[in-house]
Amino acid sequence: MEYNTERSQMAIPEYGRNVQRMIEFAVSVKDRDERNRVARAIISVMGQLNPHLRDVTDFKHKLWDHLFIIADFKLDVDSPYPIPNAATFQTKPDRVSYPYNKIKYRHYGRILEKIIQKAVEFDEGDEKKVLTEMIANSMKKSYLLWNRDSVTDDVIFEQLRELSKGELKLDPATKLVQASDIPVIRQQQNNSNKNKNRNRNNRHRNNNNRNKGGKRM
Repeated sequence: MEYNTERSQMAIPEYGRNVQRMIEFAVSVKDRDERNRVARAIISVMGQLNPHLRDVTDFKHKLWDHLFIIADFKLDVDSPYPIPNAATFQTKPDRVSYPYNKIKYRHYGRILEKIIQKAVEFDEGDEKKVLTEMIANSMKKSYLLWNRDSVTDDVIFEQLRELSKGELKLDPATKLVQASDIPVIRQQQNNSNKNKNRNRNNRHRNNNNRNKGGKRM
């Protein structure tokens, strides 16, 4: 009986042991024309075993690359694509720079800052006023979601003015969304109140038990 530990390691396990054996056989074929026919037949089998590769751009090219990888680049056949070598797959990809944008208030996020910048470009009028109020309400919601403390409308107005460099302003009499109007905040408050009541009841129950114990003594 042949154990897996005694077999050669598979370069691409997805194709299975039989495909690897076929490729090993192809490498051993002496006649070049026969070797080319065997290689094309193997490519056909590999495509049938992995139909999902048909959705990949140049899936035939990928199959041929896999063929050479499994053969440890020892297969000498006529490929319809440039024949890769080991160095091709050992080269590290170019480093992708990570975009870094400094965010003034992280709980508002970069997207909201971009929206504010766009709102500044609007002409003065009702549309800009409505948009500014919507932005302020969104800021207050984000603040309440990411901070345990409550926040007054005046603080939101000031931070909006700061982020817009003084271009977006609201009437101080404007009323923004309240914490009770935000479902997530309301649920958090309800859970907090339930916990407080539960703790209060537990303390009351413990005090009663201690008092009863003292009377028995």
